[in-house]
Amino acid sequence: MQKDKIEKLASERGNPCVTISMNTQRTFPDSQKDVAELKKLMKEAHGHVVNEFGQHEVNNLLAKINNLEQEIDFNYNLESIHIFLSDSTTEIVKSSWPVVKNVVSVAENFVIKPLIKDFNRIEEYLILVLSQSDVRLLRAINDSIAGEVKGEDFEFADNPYFLTNLDKSSDGKQIDNMVREFFNQIDKAVVKIHNKTAMNVVVICTEKNWSRLLQVADKPSIYIGNFNINSSDSAGQSIAAEAWQIVSELQEKGRAKAIQEMKKAVGDGKVITDLLDIFLAVQAGRGDLLITRDDYHQAVKMNGQYSFYPVDDVTLPGVIDDITSEIAWEVISKKGRAIFTDQEEFKSFGNIALKVRY
Repeated sequence: MQKDKIEKLASERGNPCVTISMNTQRTFPDSQKDVAELKKLMKEAHGHVVNEFGQHEVNNLLAKINNLEQEIDFNYNLESIHIFLSDSTTEIVKSSWPVVKNVVSVAENFVIKPLIKDFNRIEEYLILVLSQSDVRLLRAINDSIAGEVKGEDFEFADNPYFLTNLDKSSDGKQIDNMVREFFNQIDKAVVKIHNKTAMNVVVICTEKNWSRLLQVADKPSIYIGNFNINSSDSAGQSIAAEAWQIVSELQEKGRAKAIQEMKKAVGDGKVITDLLDIFLAVQAGRGDLLITRDDYHQAVKMNGQYSFYPVDDVTLPGVIDDITSEIAWEVISKKGRAIFTDQEEFKSFGNIALKVRY
């Protein structure tokens, strides 16, 4: 999810903005059930718009809602889909992350929390393949291969050494030195790409070659994990699934580390847990780290520029369906961090907590 796209949706204000978020099925025939669910949500959105805004002022938007089914190809679903409609905007985003429940929002702004989650959790990284006869550098996004790095940036077409059979060589020490030098050349090429892209690397190789690579690496920290596969199991999707498991576990550890950072900040008097106080601190640019429970949302009605009160009925005029969505984006846009979690360690904070800069 591109940050500029989120920024555009976050900044739009209109009467009204329609957001539809729903879980989807990746495989046929289950994906056909999504069509029926979308029709139900379209009907709900249509009714909400008509009831609140009247049919005459919003004919263009109602037409967009009515034609929505033709805009979406359900043959290529991910875990969820997010639809943003206004008089001037039509944006459809498929996501690798499920939503807590299918929802419709009709308000003066879009509900962008699912996109912020995507923004935080989408990971671009490199997969370095060091097999017996193969040297490749792949670019991955989450659990999918996005392409291969070739040409001047990475010119290692194949592996001149039988890296898995060194112990059987009559001159193992000499070949071992040659392999280390070969790995050193590969490492320098990978580091050069890392310096350009900031992408970390998962390595496919034997434990022995993993140890050799780390010994000669100029920046060992960019290599975040390794695994080995059989030569018959080297299909791109299989590789990506294994690599993504390593990356997603590191993401989970990162969220746990953020919770520990929040706990430490309590002792320094830098944590706010009241929703309105959080809103005011974020507006002032004080938000350093925001952690929100995955399934938490709160509809509010503004009472002036710097105050609001919670409401249960999201169909009331002027209601912001989920103020936590706006708070999270405000933190990110002012160079803070926003994390969503369901980890047990966060429960002591309640639903939401903000670590402030000062």
